Amino acid sequence: MTIVTPAQPVTLPADWRDFLALTKPRVMTLVVYSGLAGMLAAPGGIDPVLGFTAILCIALGAGAAAALNQWYESDIDALMKRTAGRPLPAGRMDRQTALHFGVGTGVLSVVLMGLALNYVAAGILALSILYYVLIYTVWLKRRTPQNIVIGGAAGAFPPLIGWAAATGDVSALPILMFLIIFLWTPPHSWALALFVRTDYANAGVPMMPVVAGERSTRRQVGLYTIPMVAAAIAPWPLGLAGGLYGITAIVTGVIFGWYAAIVATRVPAVDDKMKPEKKLFAFSILYLFILFGVLVIDKWIL
Repeated sequence: MTIVTPAQPVTLPADWRDFLALTKPRVMTLVVYSGLAGMLAAPGGIDPVLGFTAILCIALGAGAAAALNQWYESDIDALMKRTAGRPLPAGRMDRQTALHFGVGTGVLSVVLMGLALNYVAAGILALSILYYVLIYTVWLKRRTPQNIVIGGAAGAFPPLIGWAAATGDVSALPILMFLIIFLWTPPHSWALALFVRTDYANAGVPMMPVVAGERSTRRQVGLYTIPMVAAAIAPWPLGLAGGLYGITAIVTGVIFGWYAAIVATRVPAVDDKMKPEKKLFAFSILYLFILFGVLVIDKWIL
C-alpha cells in the first residue's frame, strides 16, 4: 500500500528584492530619518563620511531587527493578508537564510558603529536591536495587548543613536525625542490595528482591539495622544528648541489631536471603511517627519 504525504512547500531561490523586503524598507525610512534628525540636531557637526557611516549602521541595524522579526514570526505572517506576501510565508526564502542574514547584518552594524564612530552609539544600537527582537518580538508580541506600549521603545532609539554618534554622549533633547516616539507609537499602531483587526485576530496576536475591544482601544488612542503632544512641545519651553519648532509642534499637535479625538469618540457602522482611522495612521507618519525636520531646521537657524 502506497502512503501519500502532503506536498511540502517549495522554497524558491531568493533574490535581492526578497532580502530588501526582509528589512521592511518602509518602516526603515522613518527609523533612518529619526536617527538622522538626532544626529543633525546635535551640537557641533560631524564629518560627512562618518555621518554617512552612522546612518548606514542605523539602517543596517533596523534591517537586521526586521529580518529577525520576520524569521521568528513567519508562522503568524502566513495567517495575515497584509504579511502573507513576505519572503518567508510566500516561500521565496527559507528561515535559516533569514536568520543568518539578520544576525550577520546586526553584528556588522554594531561593530562598524563602534569602530567608525564610538562605543556609546554602538551600545545603544545593539540595545535597540536586542530590545526589538527579544523584548518585543519574542516576549511581548504574542503575550500581551501592551506589546506596542512597552515594545514601542524599540523604535524610539534612533534619535539617541544619531545624537550619540555625533557627540559620544546623550543629553536632554535626544531623550525627549525618544519619549516623543515612545508615546507616538501606541496611537499610531492602534490606528492601524483598528482597520486590520481581523488579521490580528486570525493570527492570534493579542493586539488591543482584539483583546480589549474597539471601544477601549479608541479611548486609549485619545489618551496617549495627550502626553505625546505635550512631550513634542516640551523642547520649546525648556529652551532646547526655538519658536519655529514650538509653533510647528503646537499646530501639528492640534491636527493630530483632532484626528485622534474623532477616532476616540466615533462608533463605526458594521460596513465602515475606517477612513478616520486610516487618516490618523497616515498623518501620524507625516507628523514625525514634519516635527523632526523642523527641529533640525530650527537648530540651524538659531
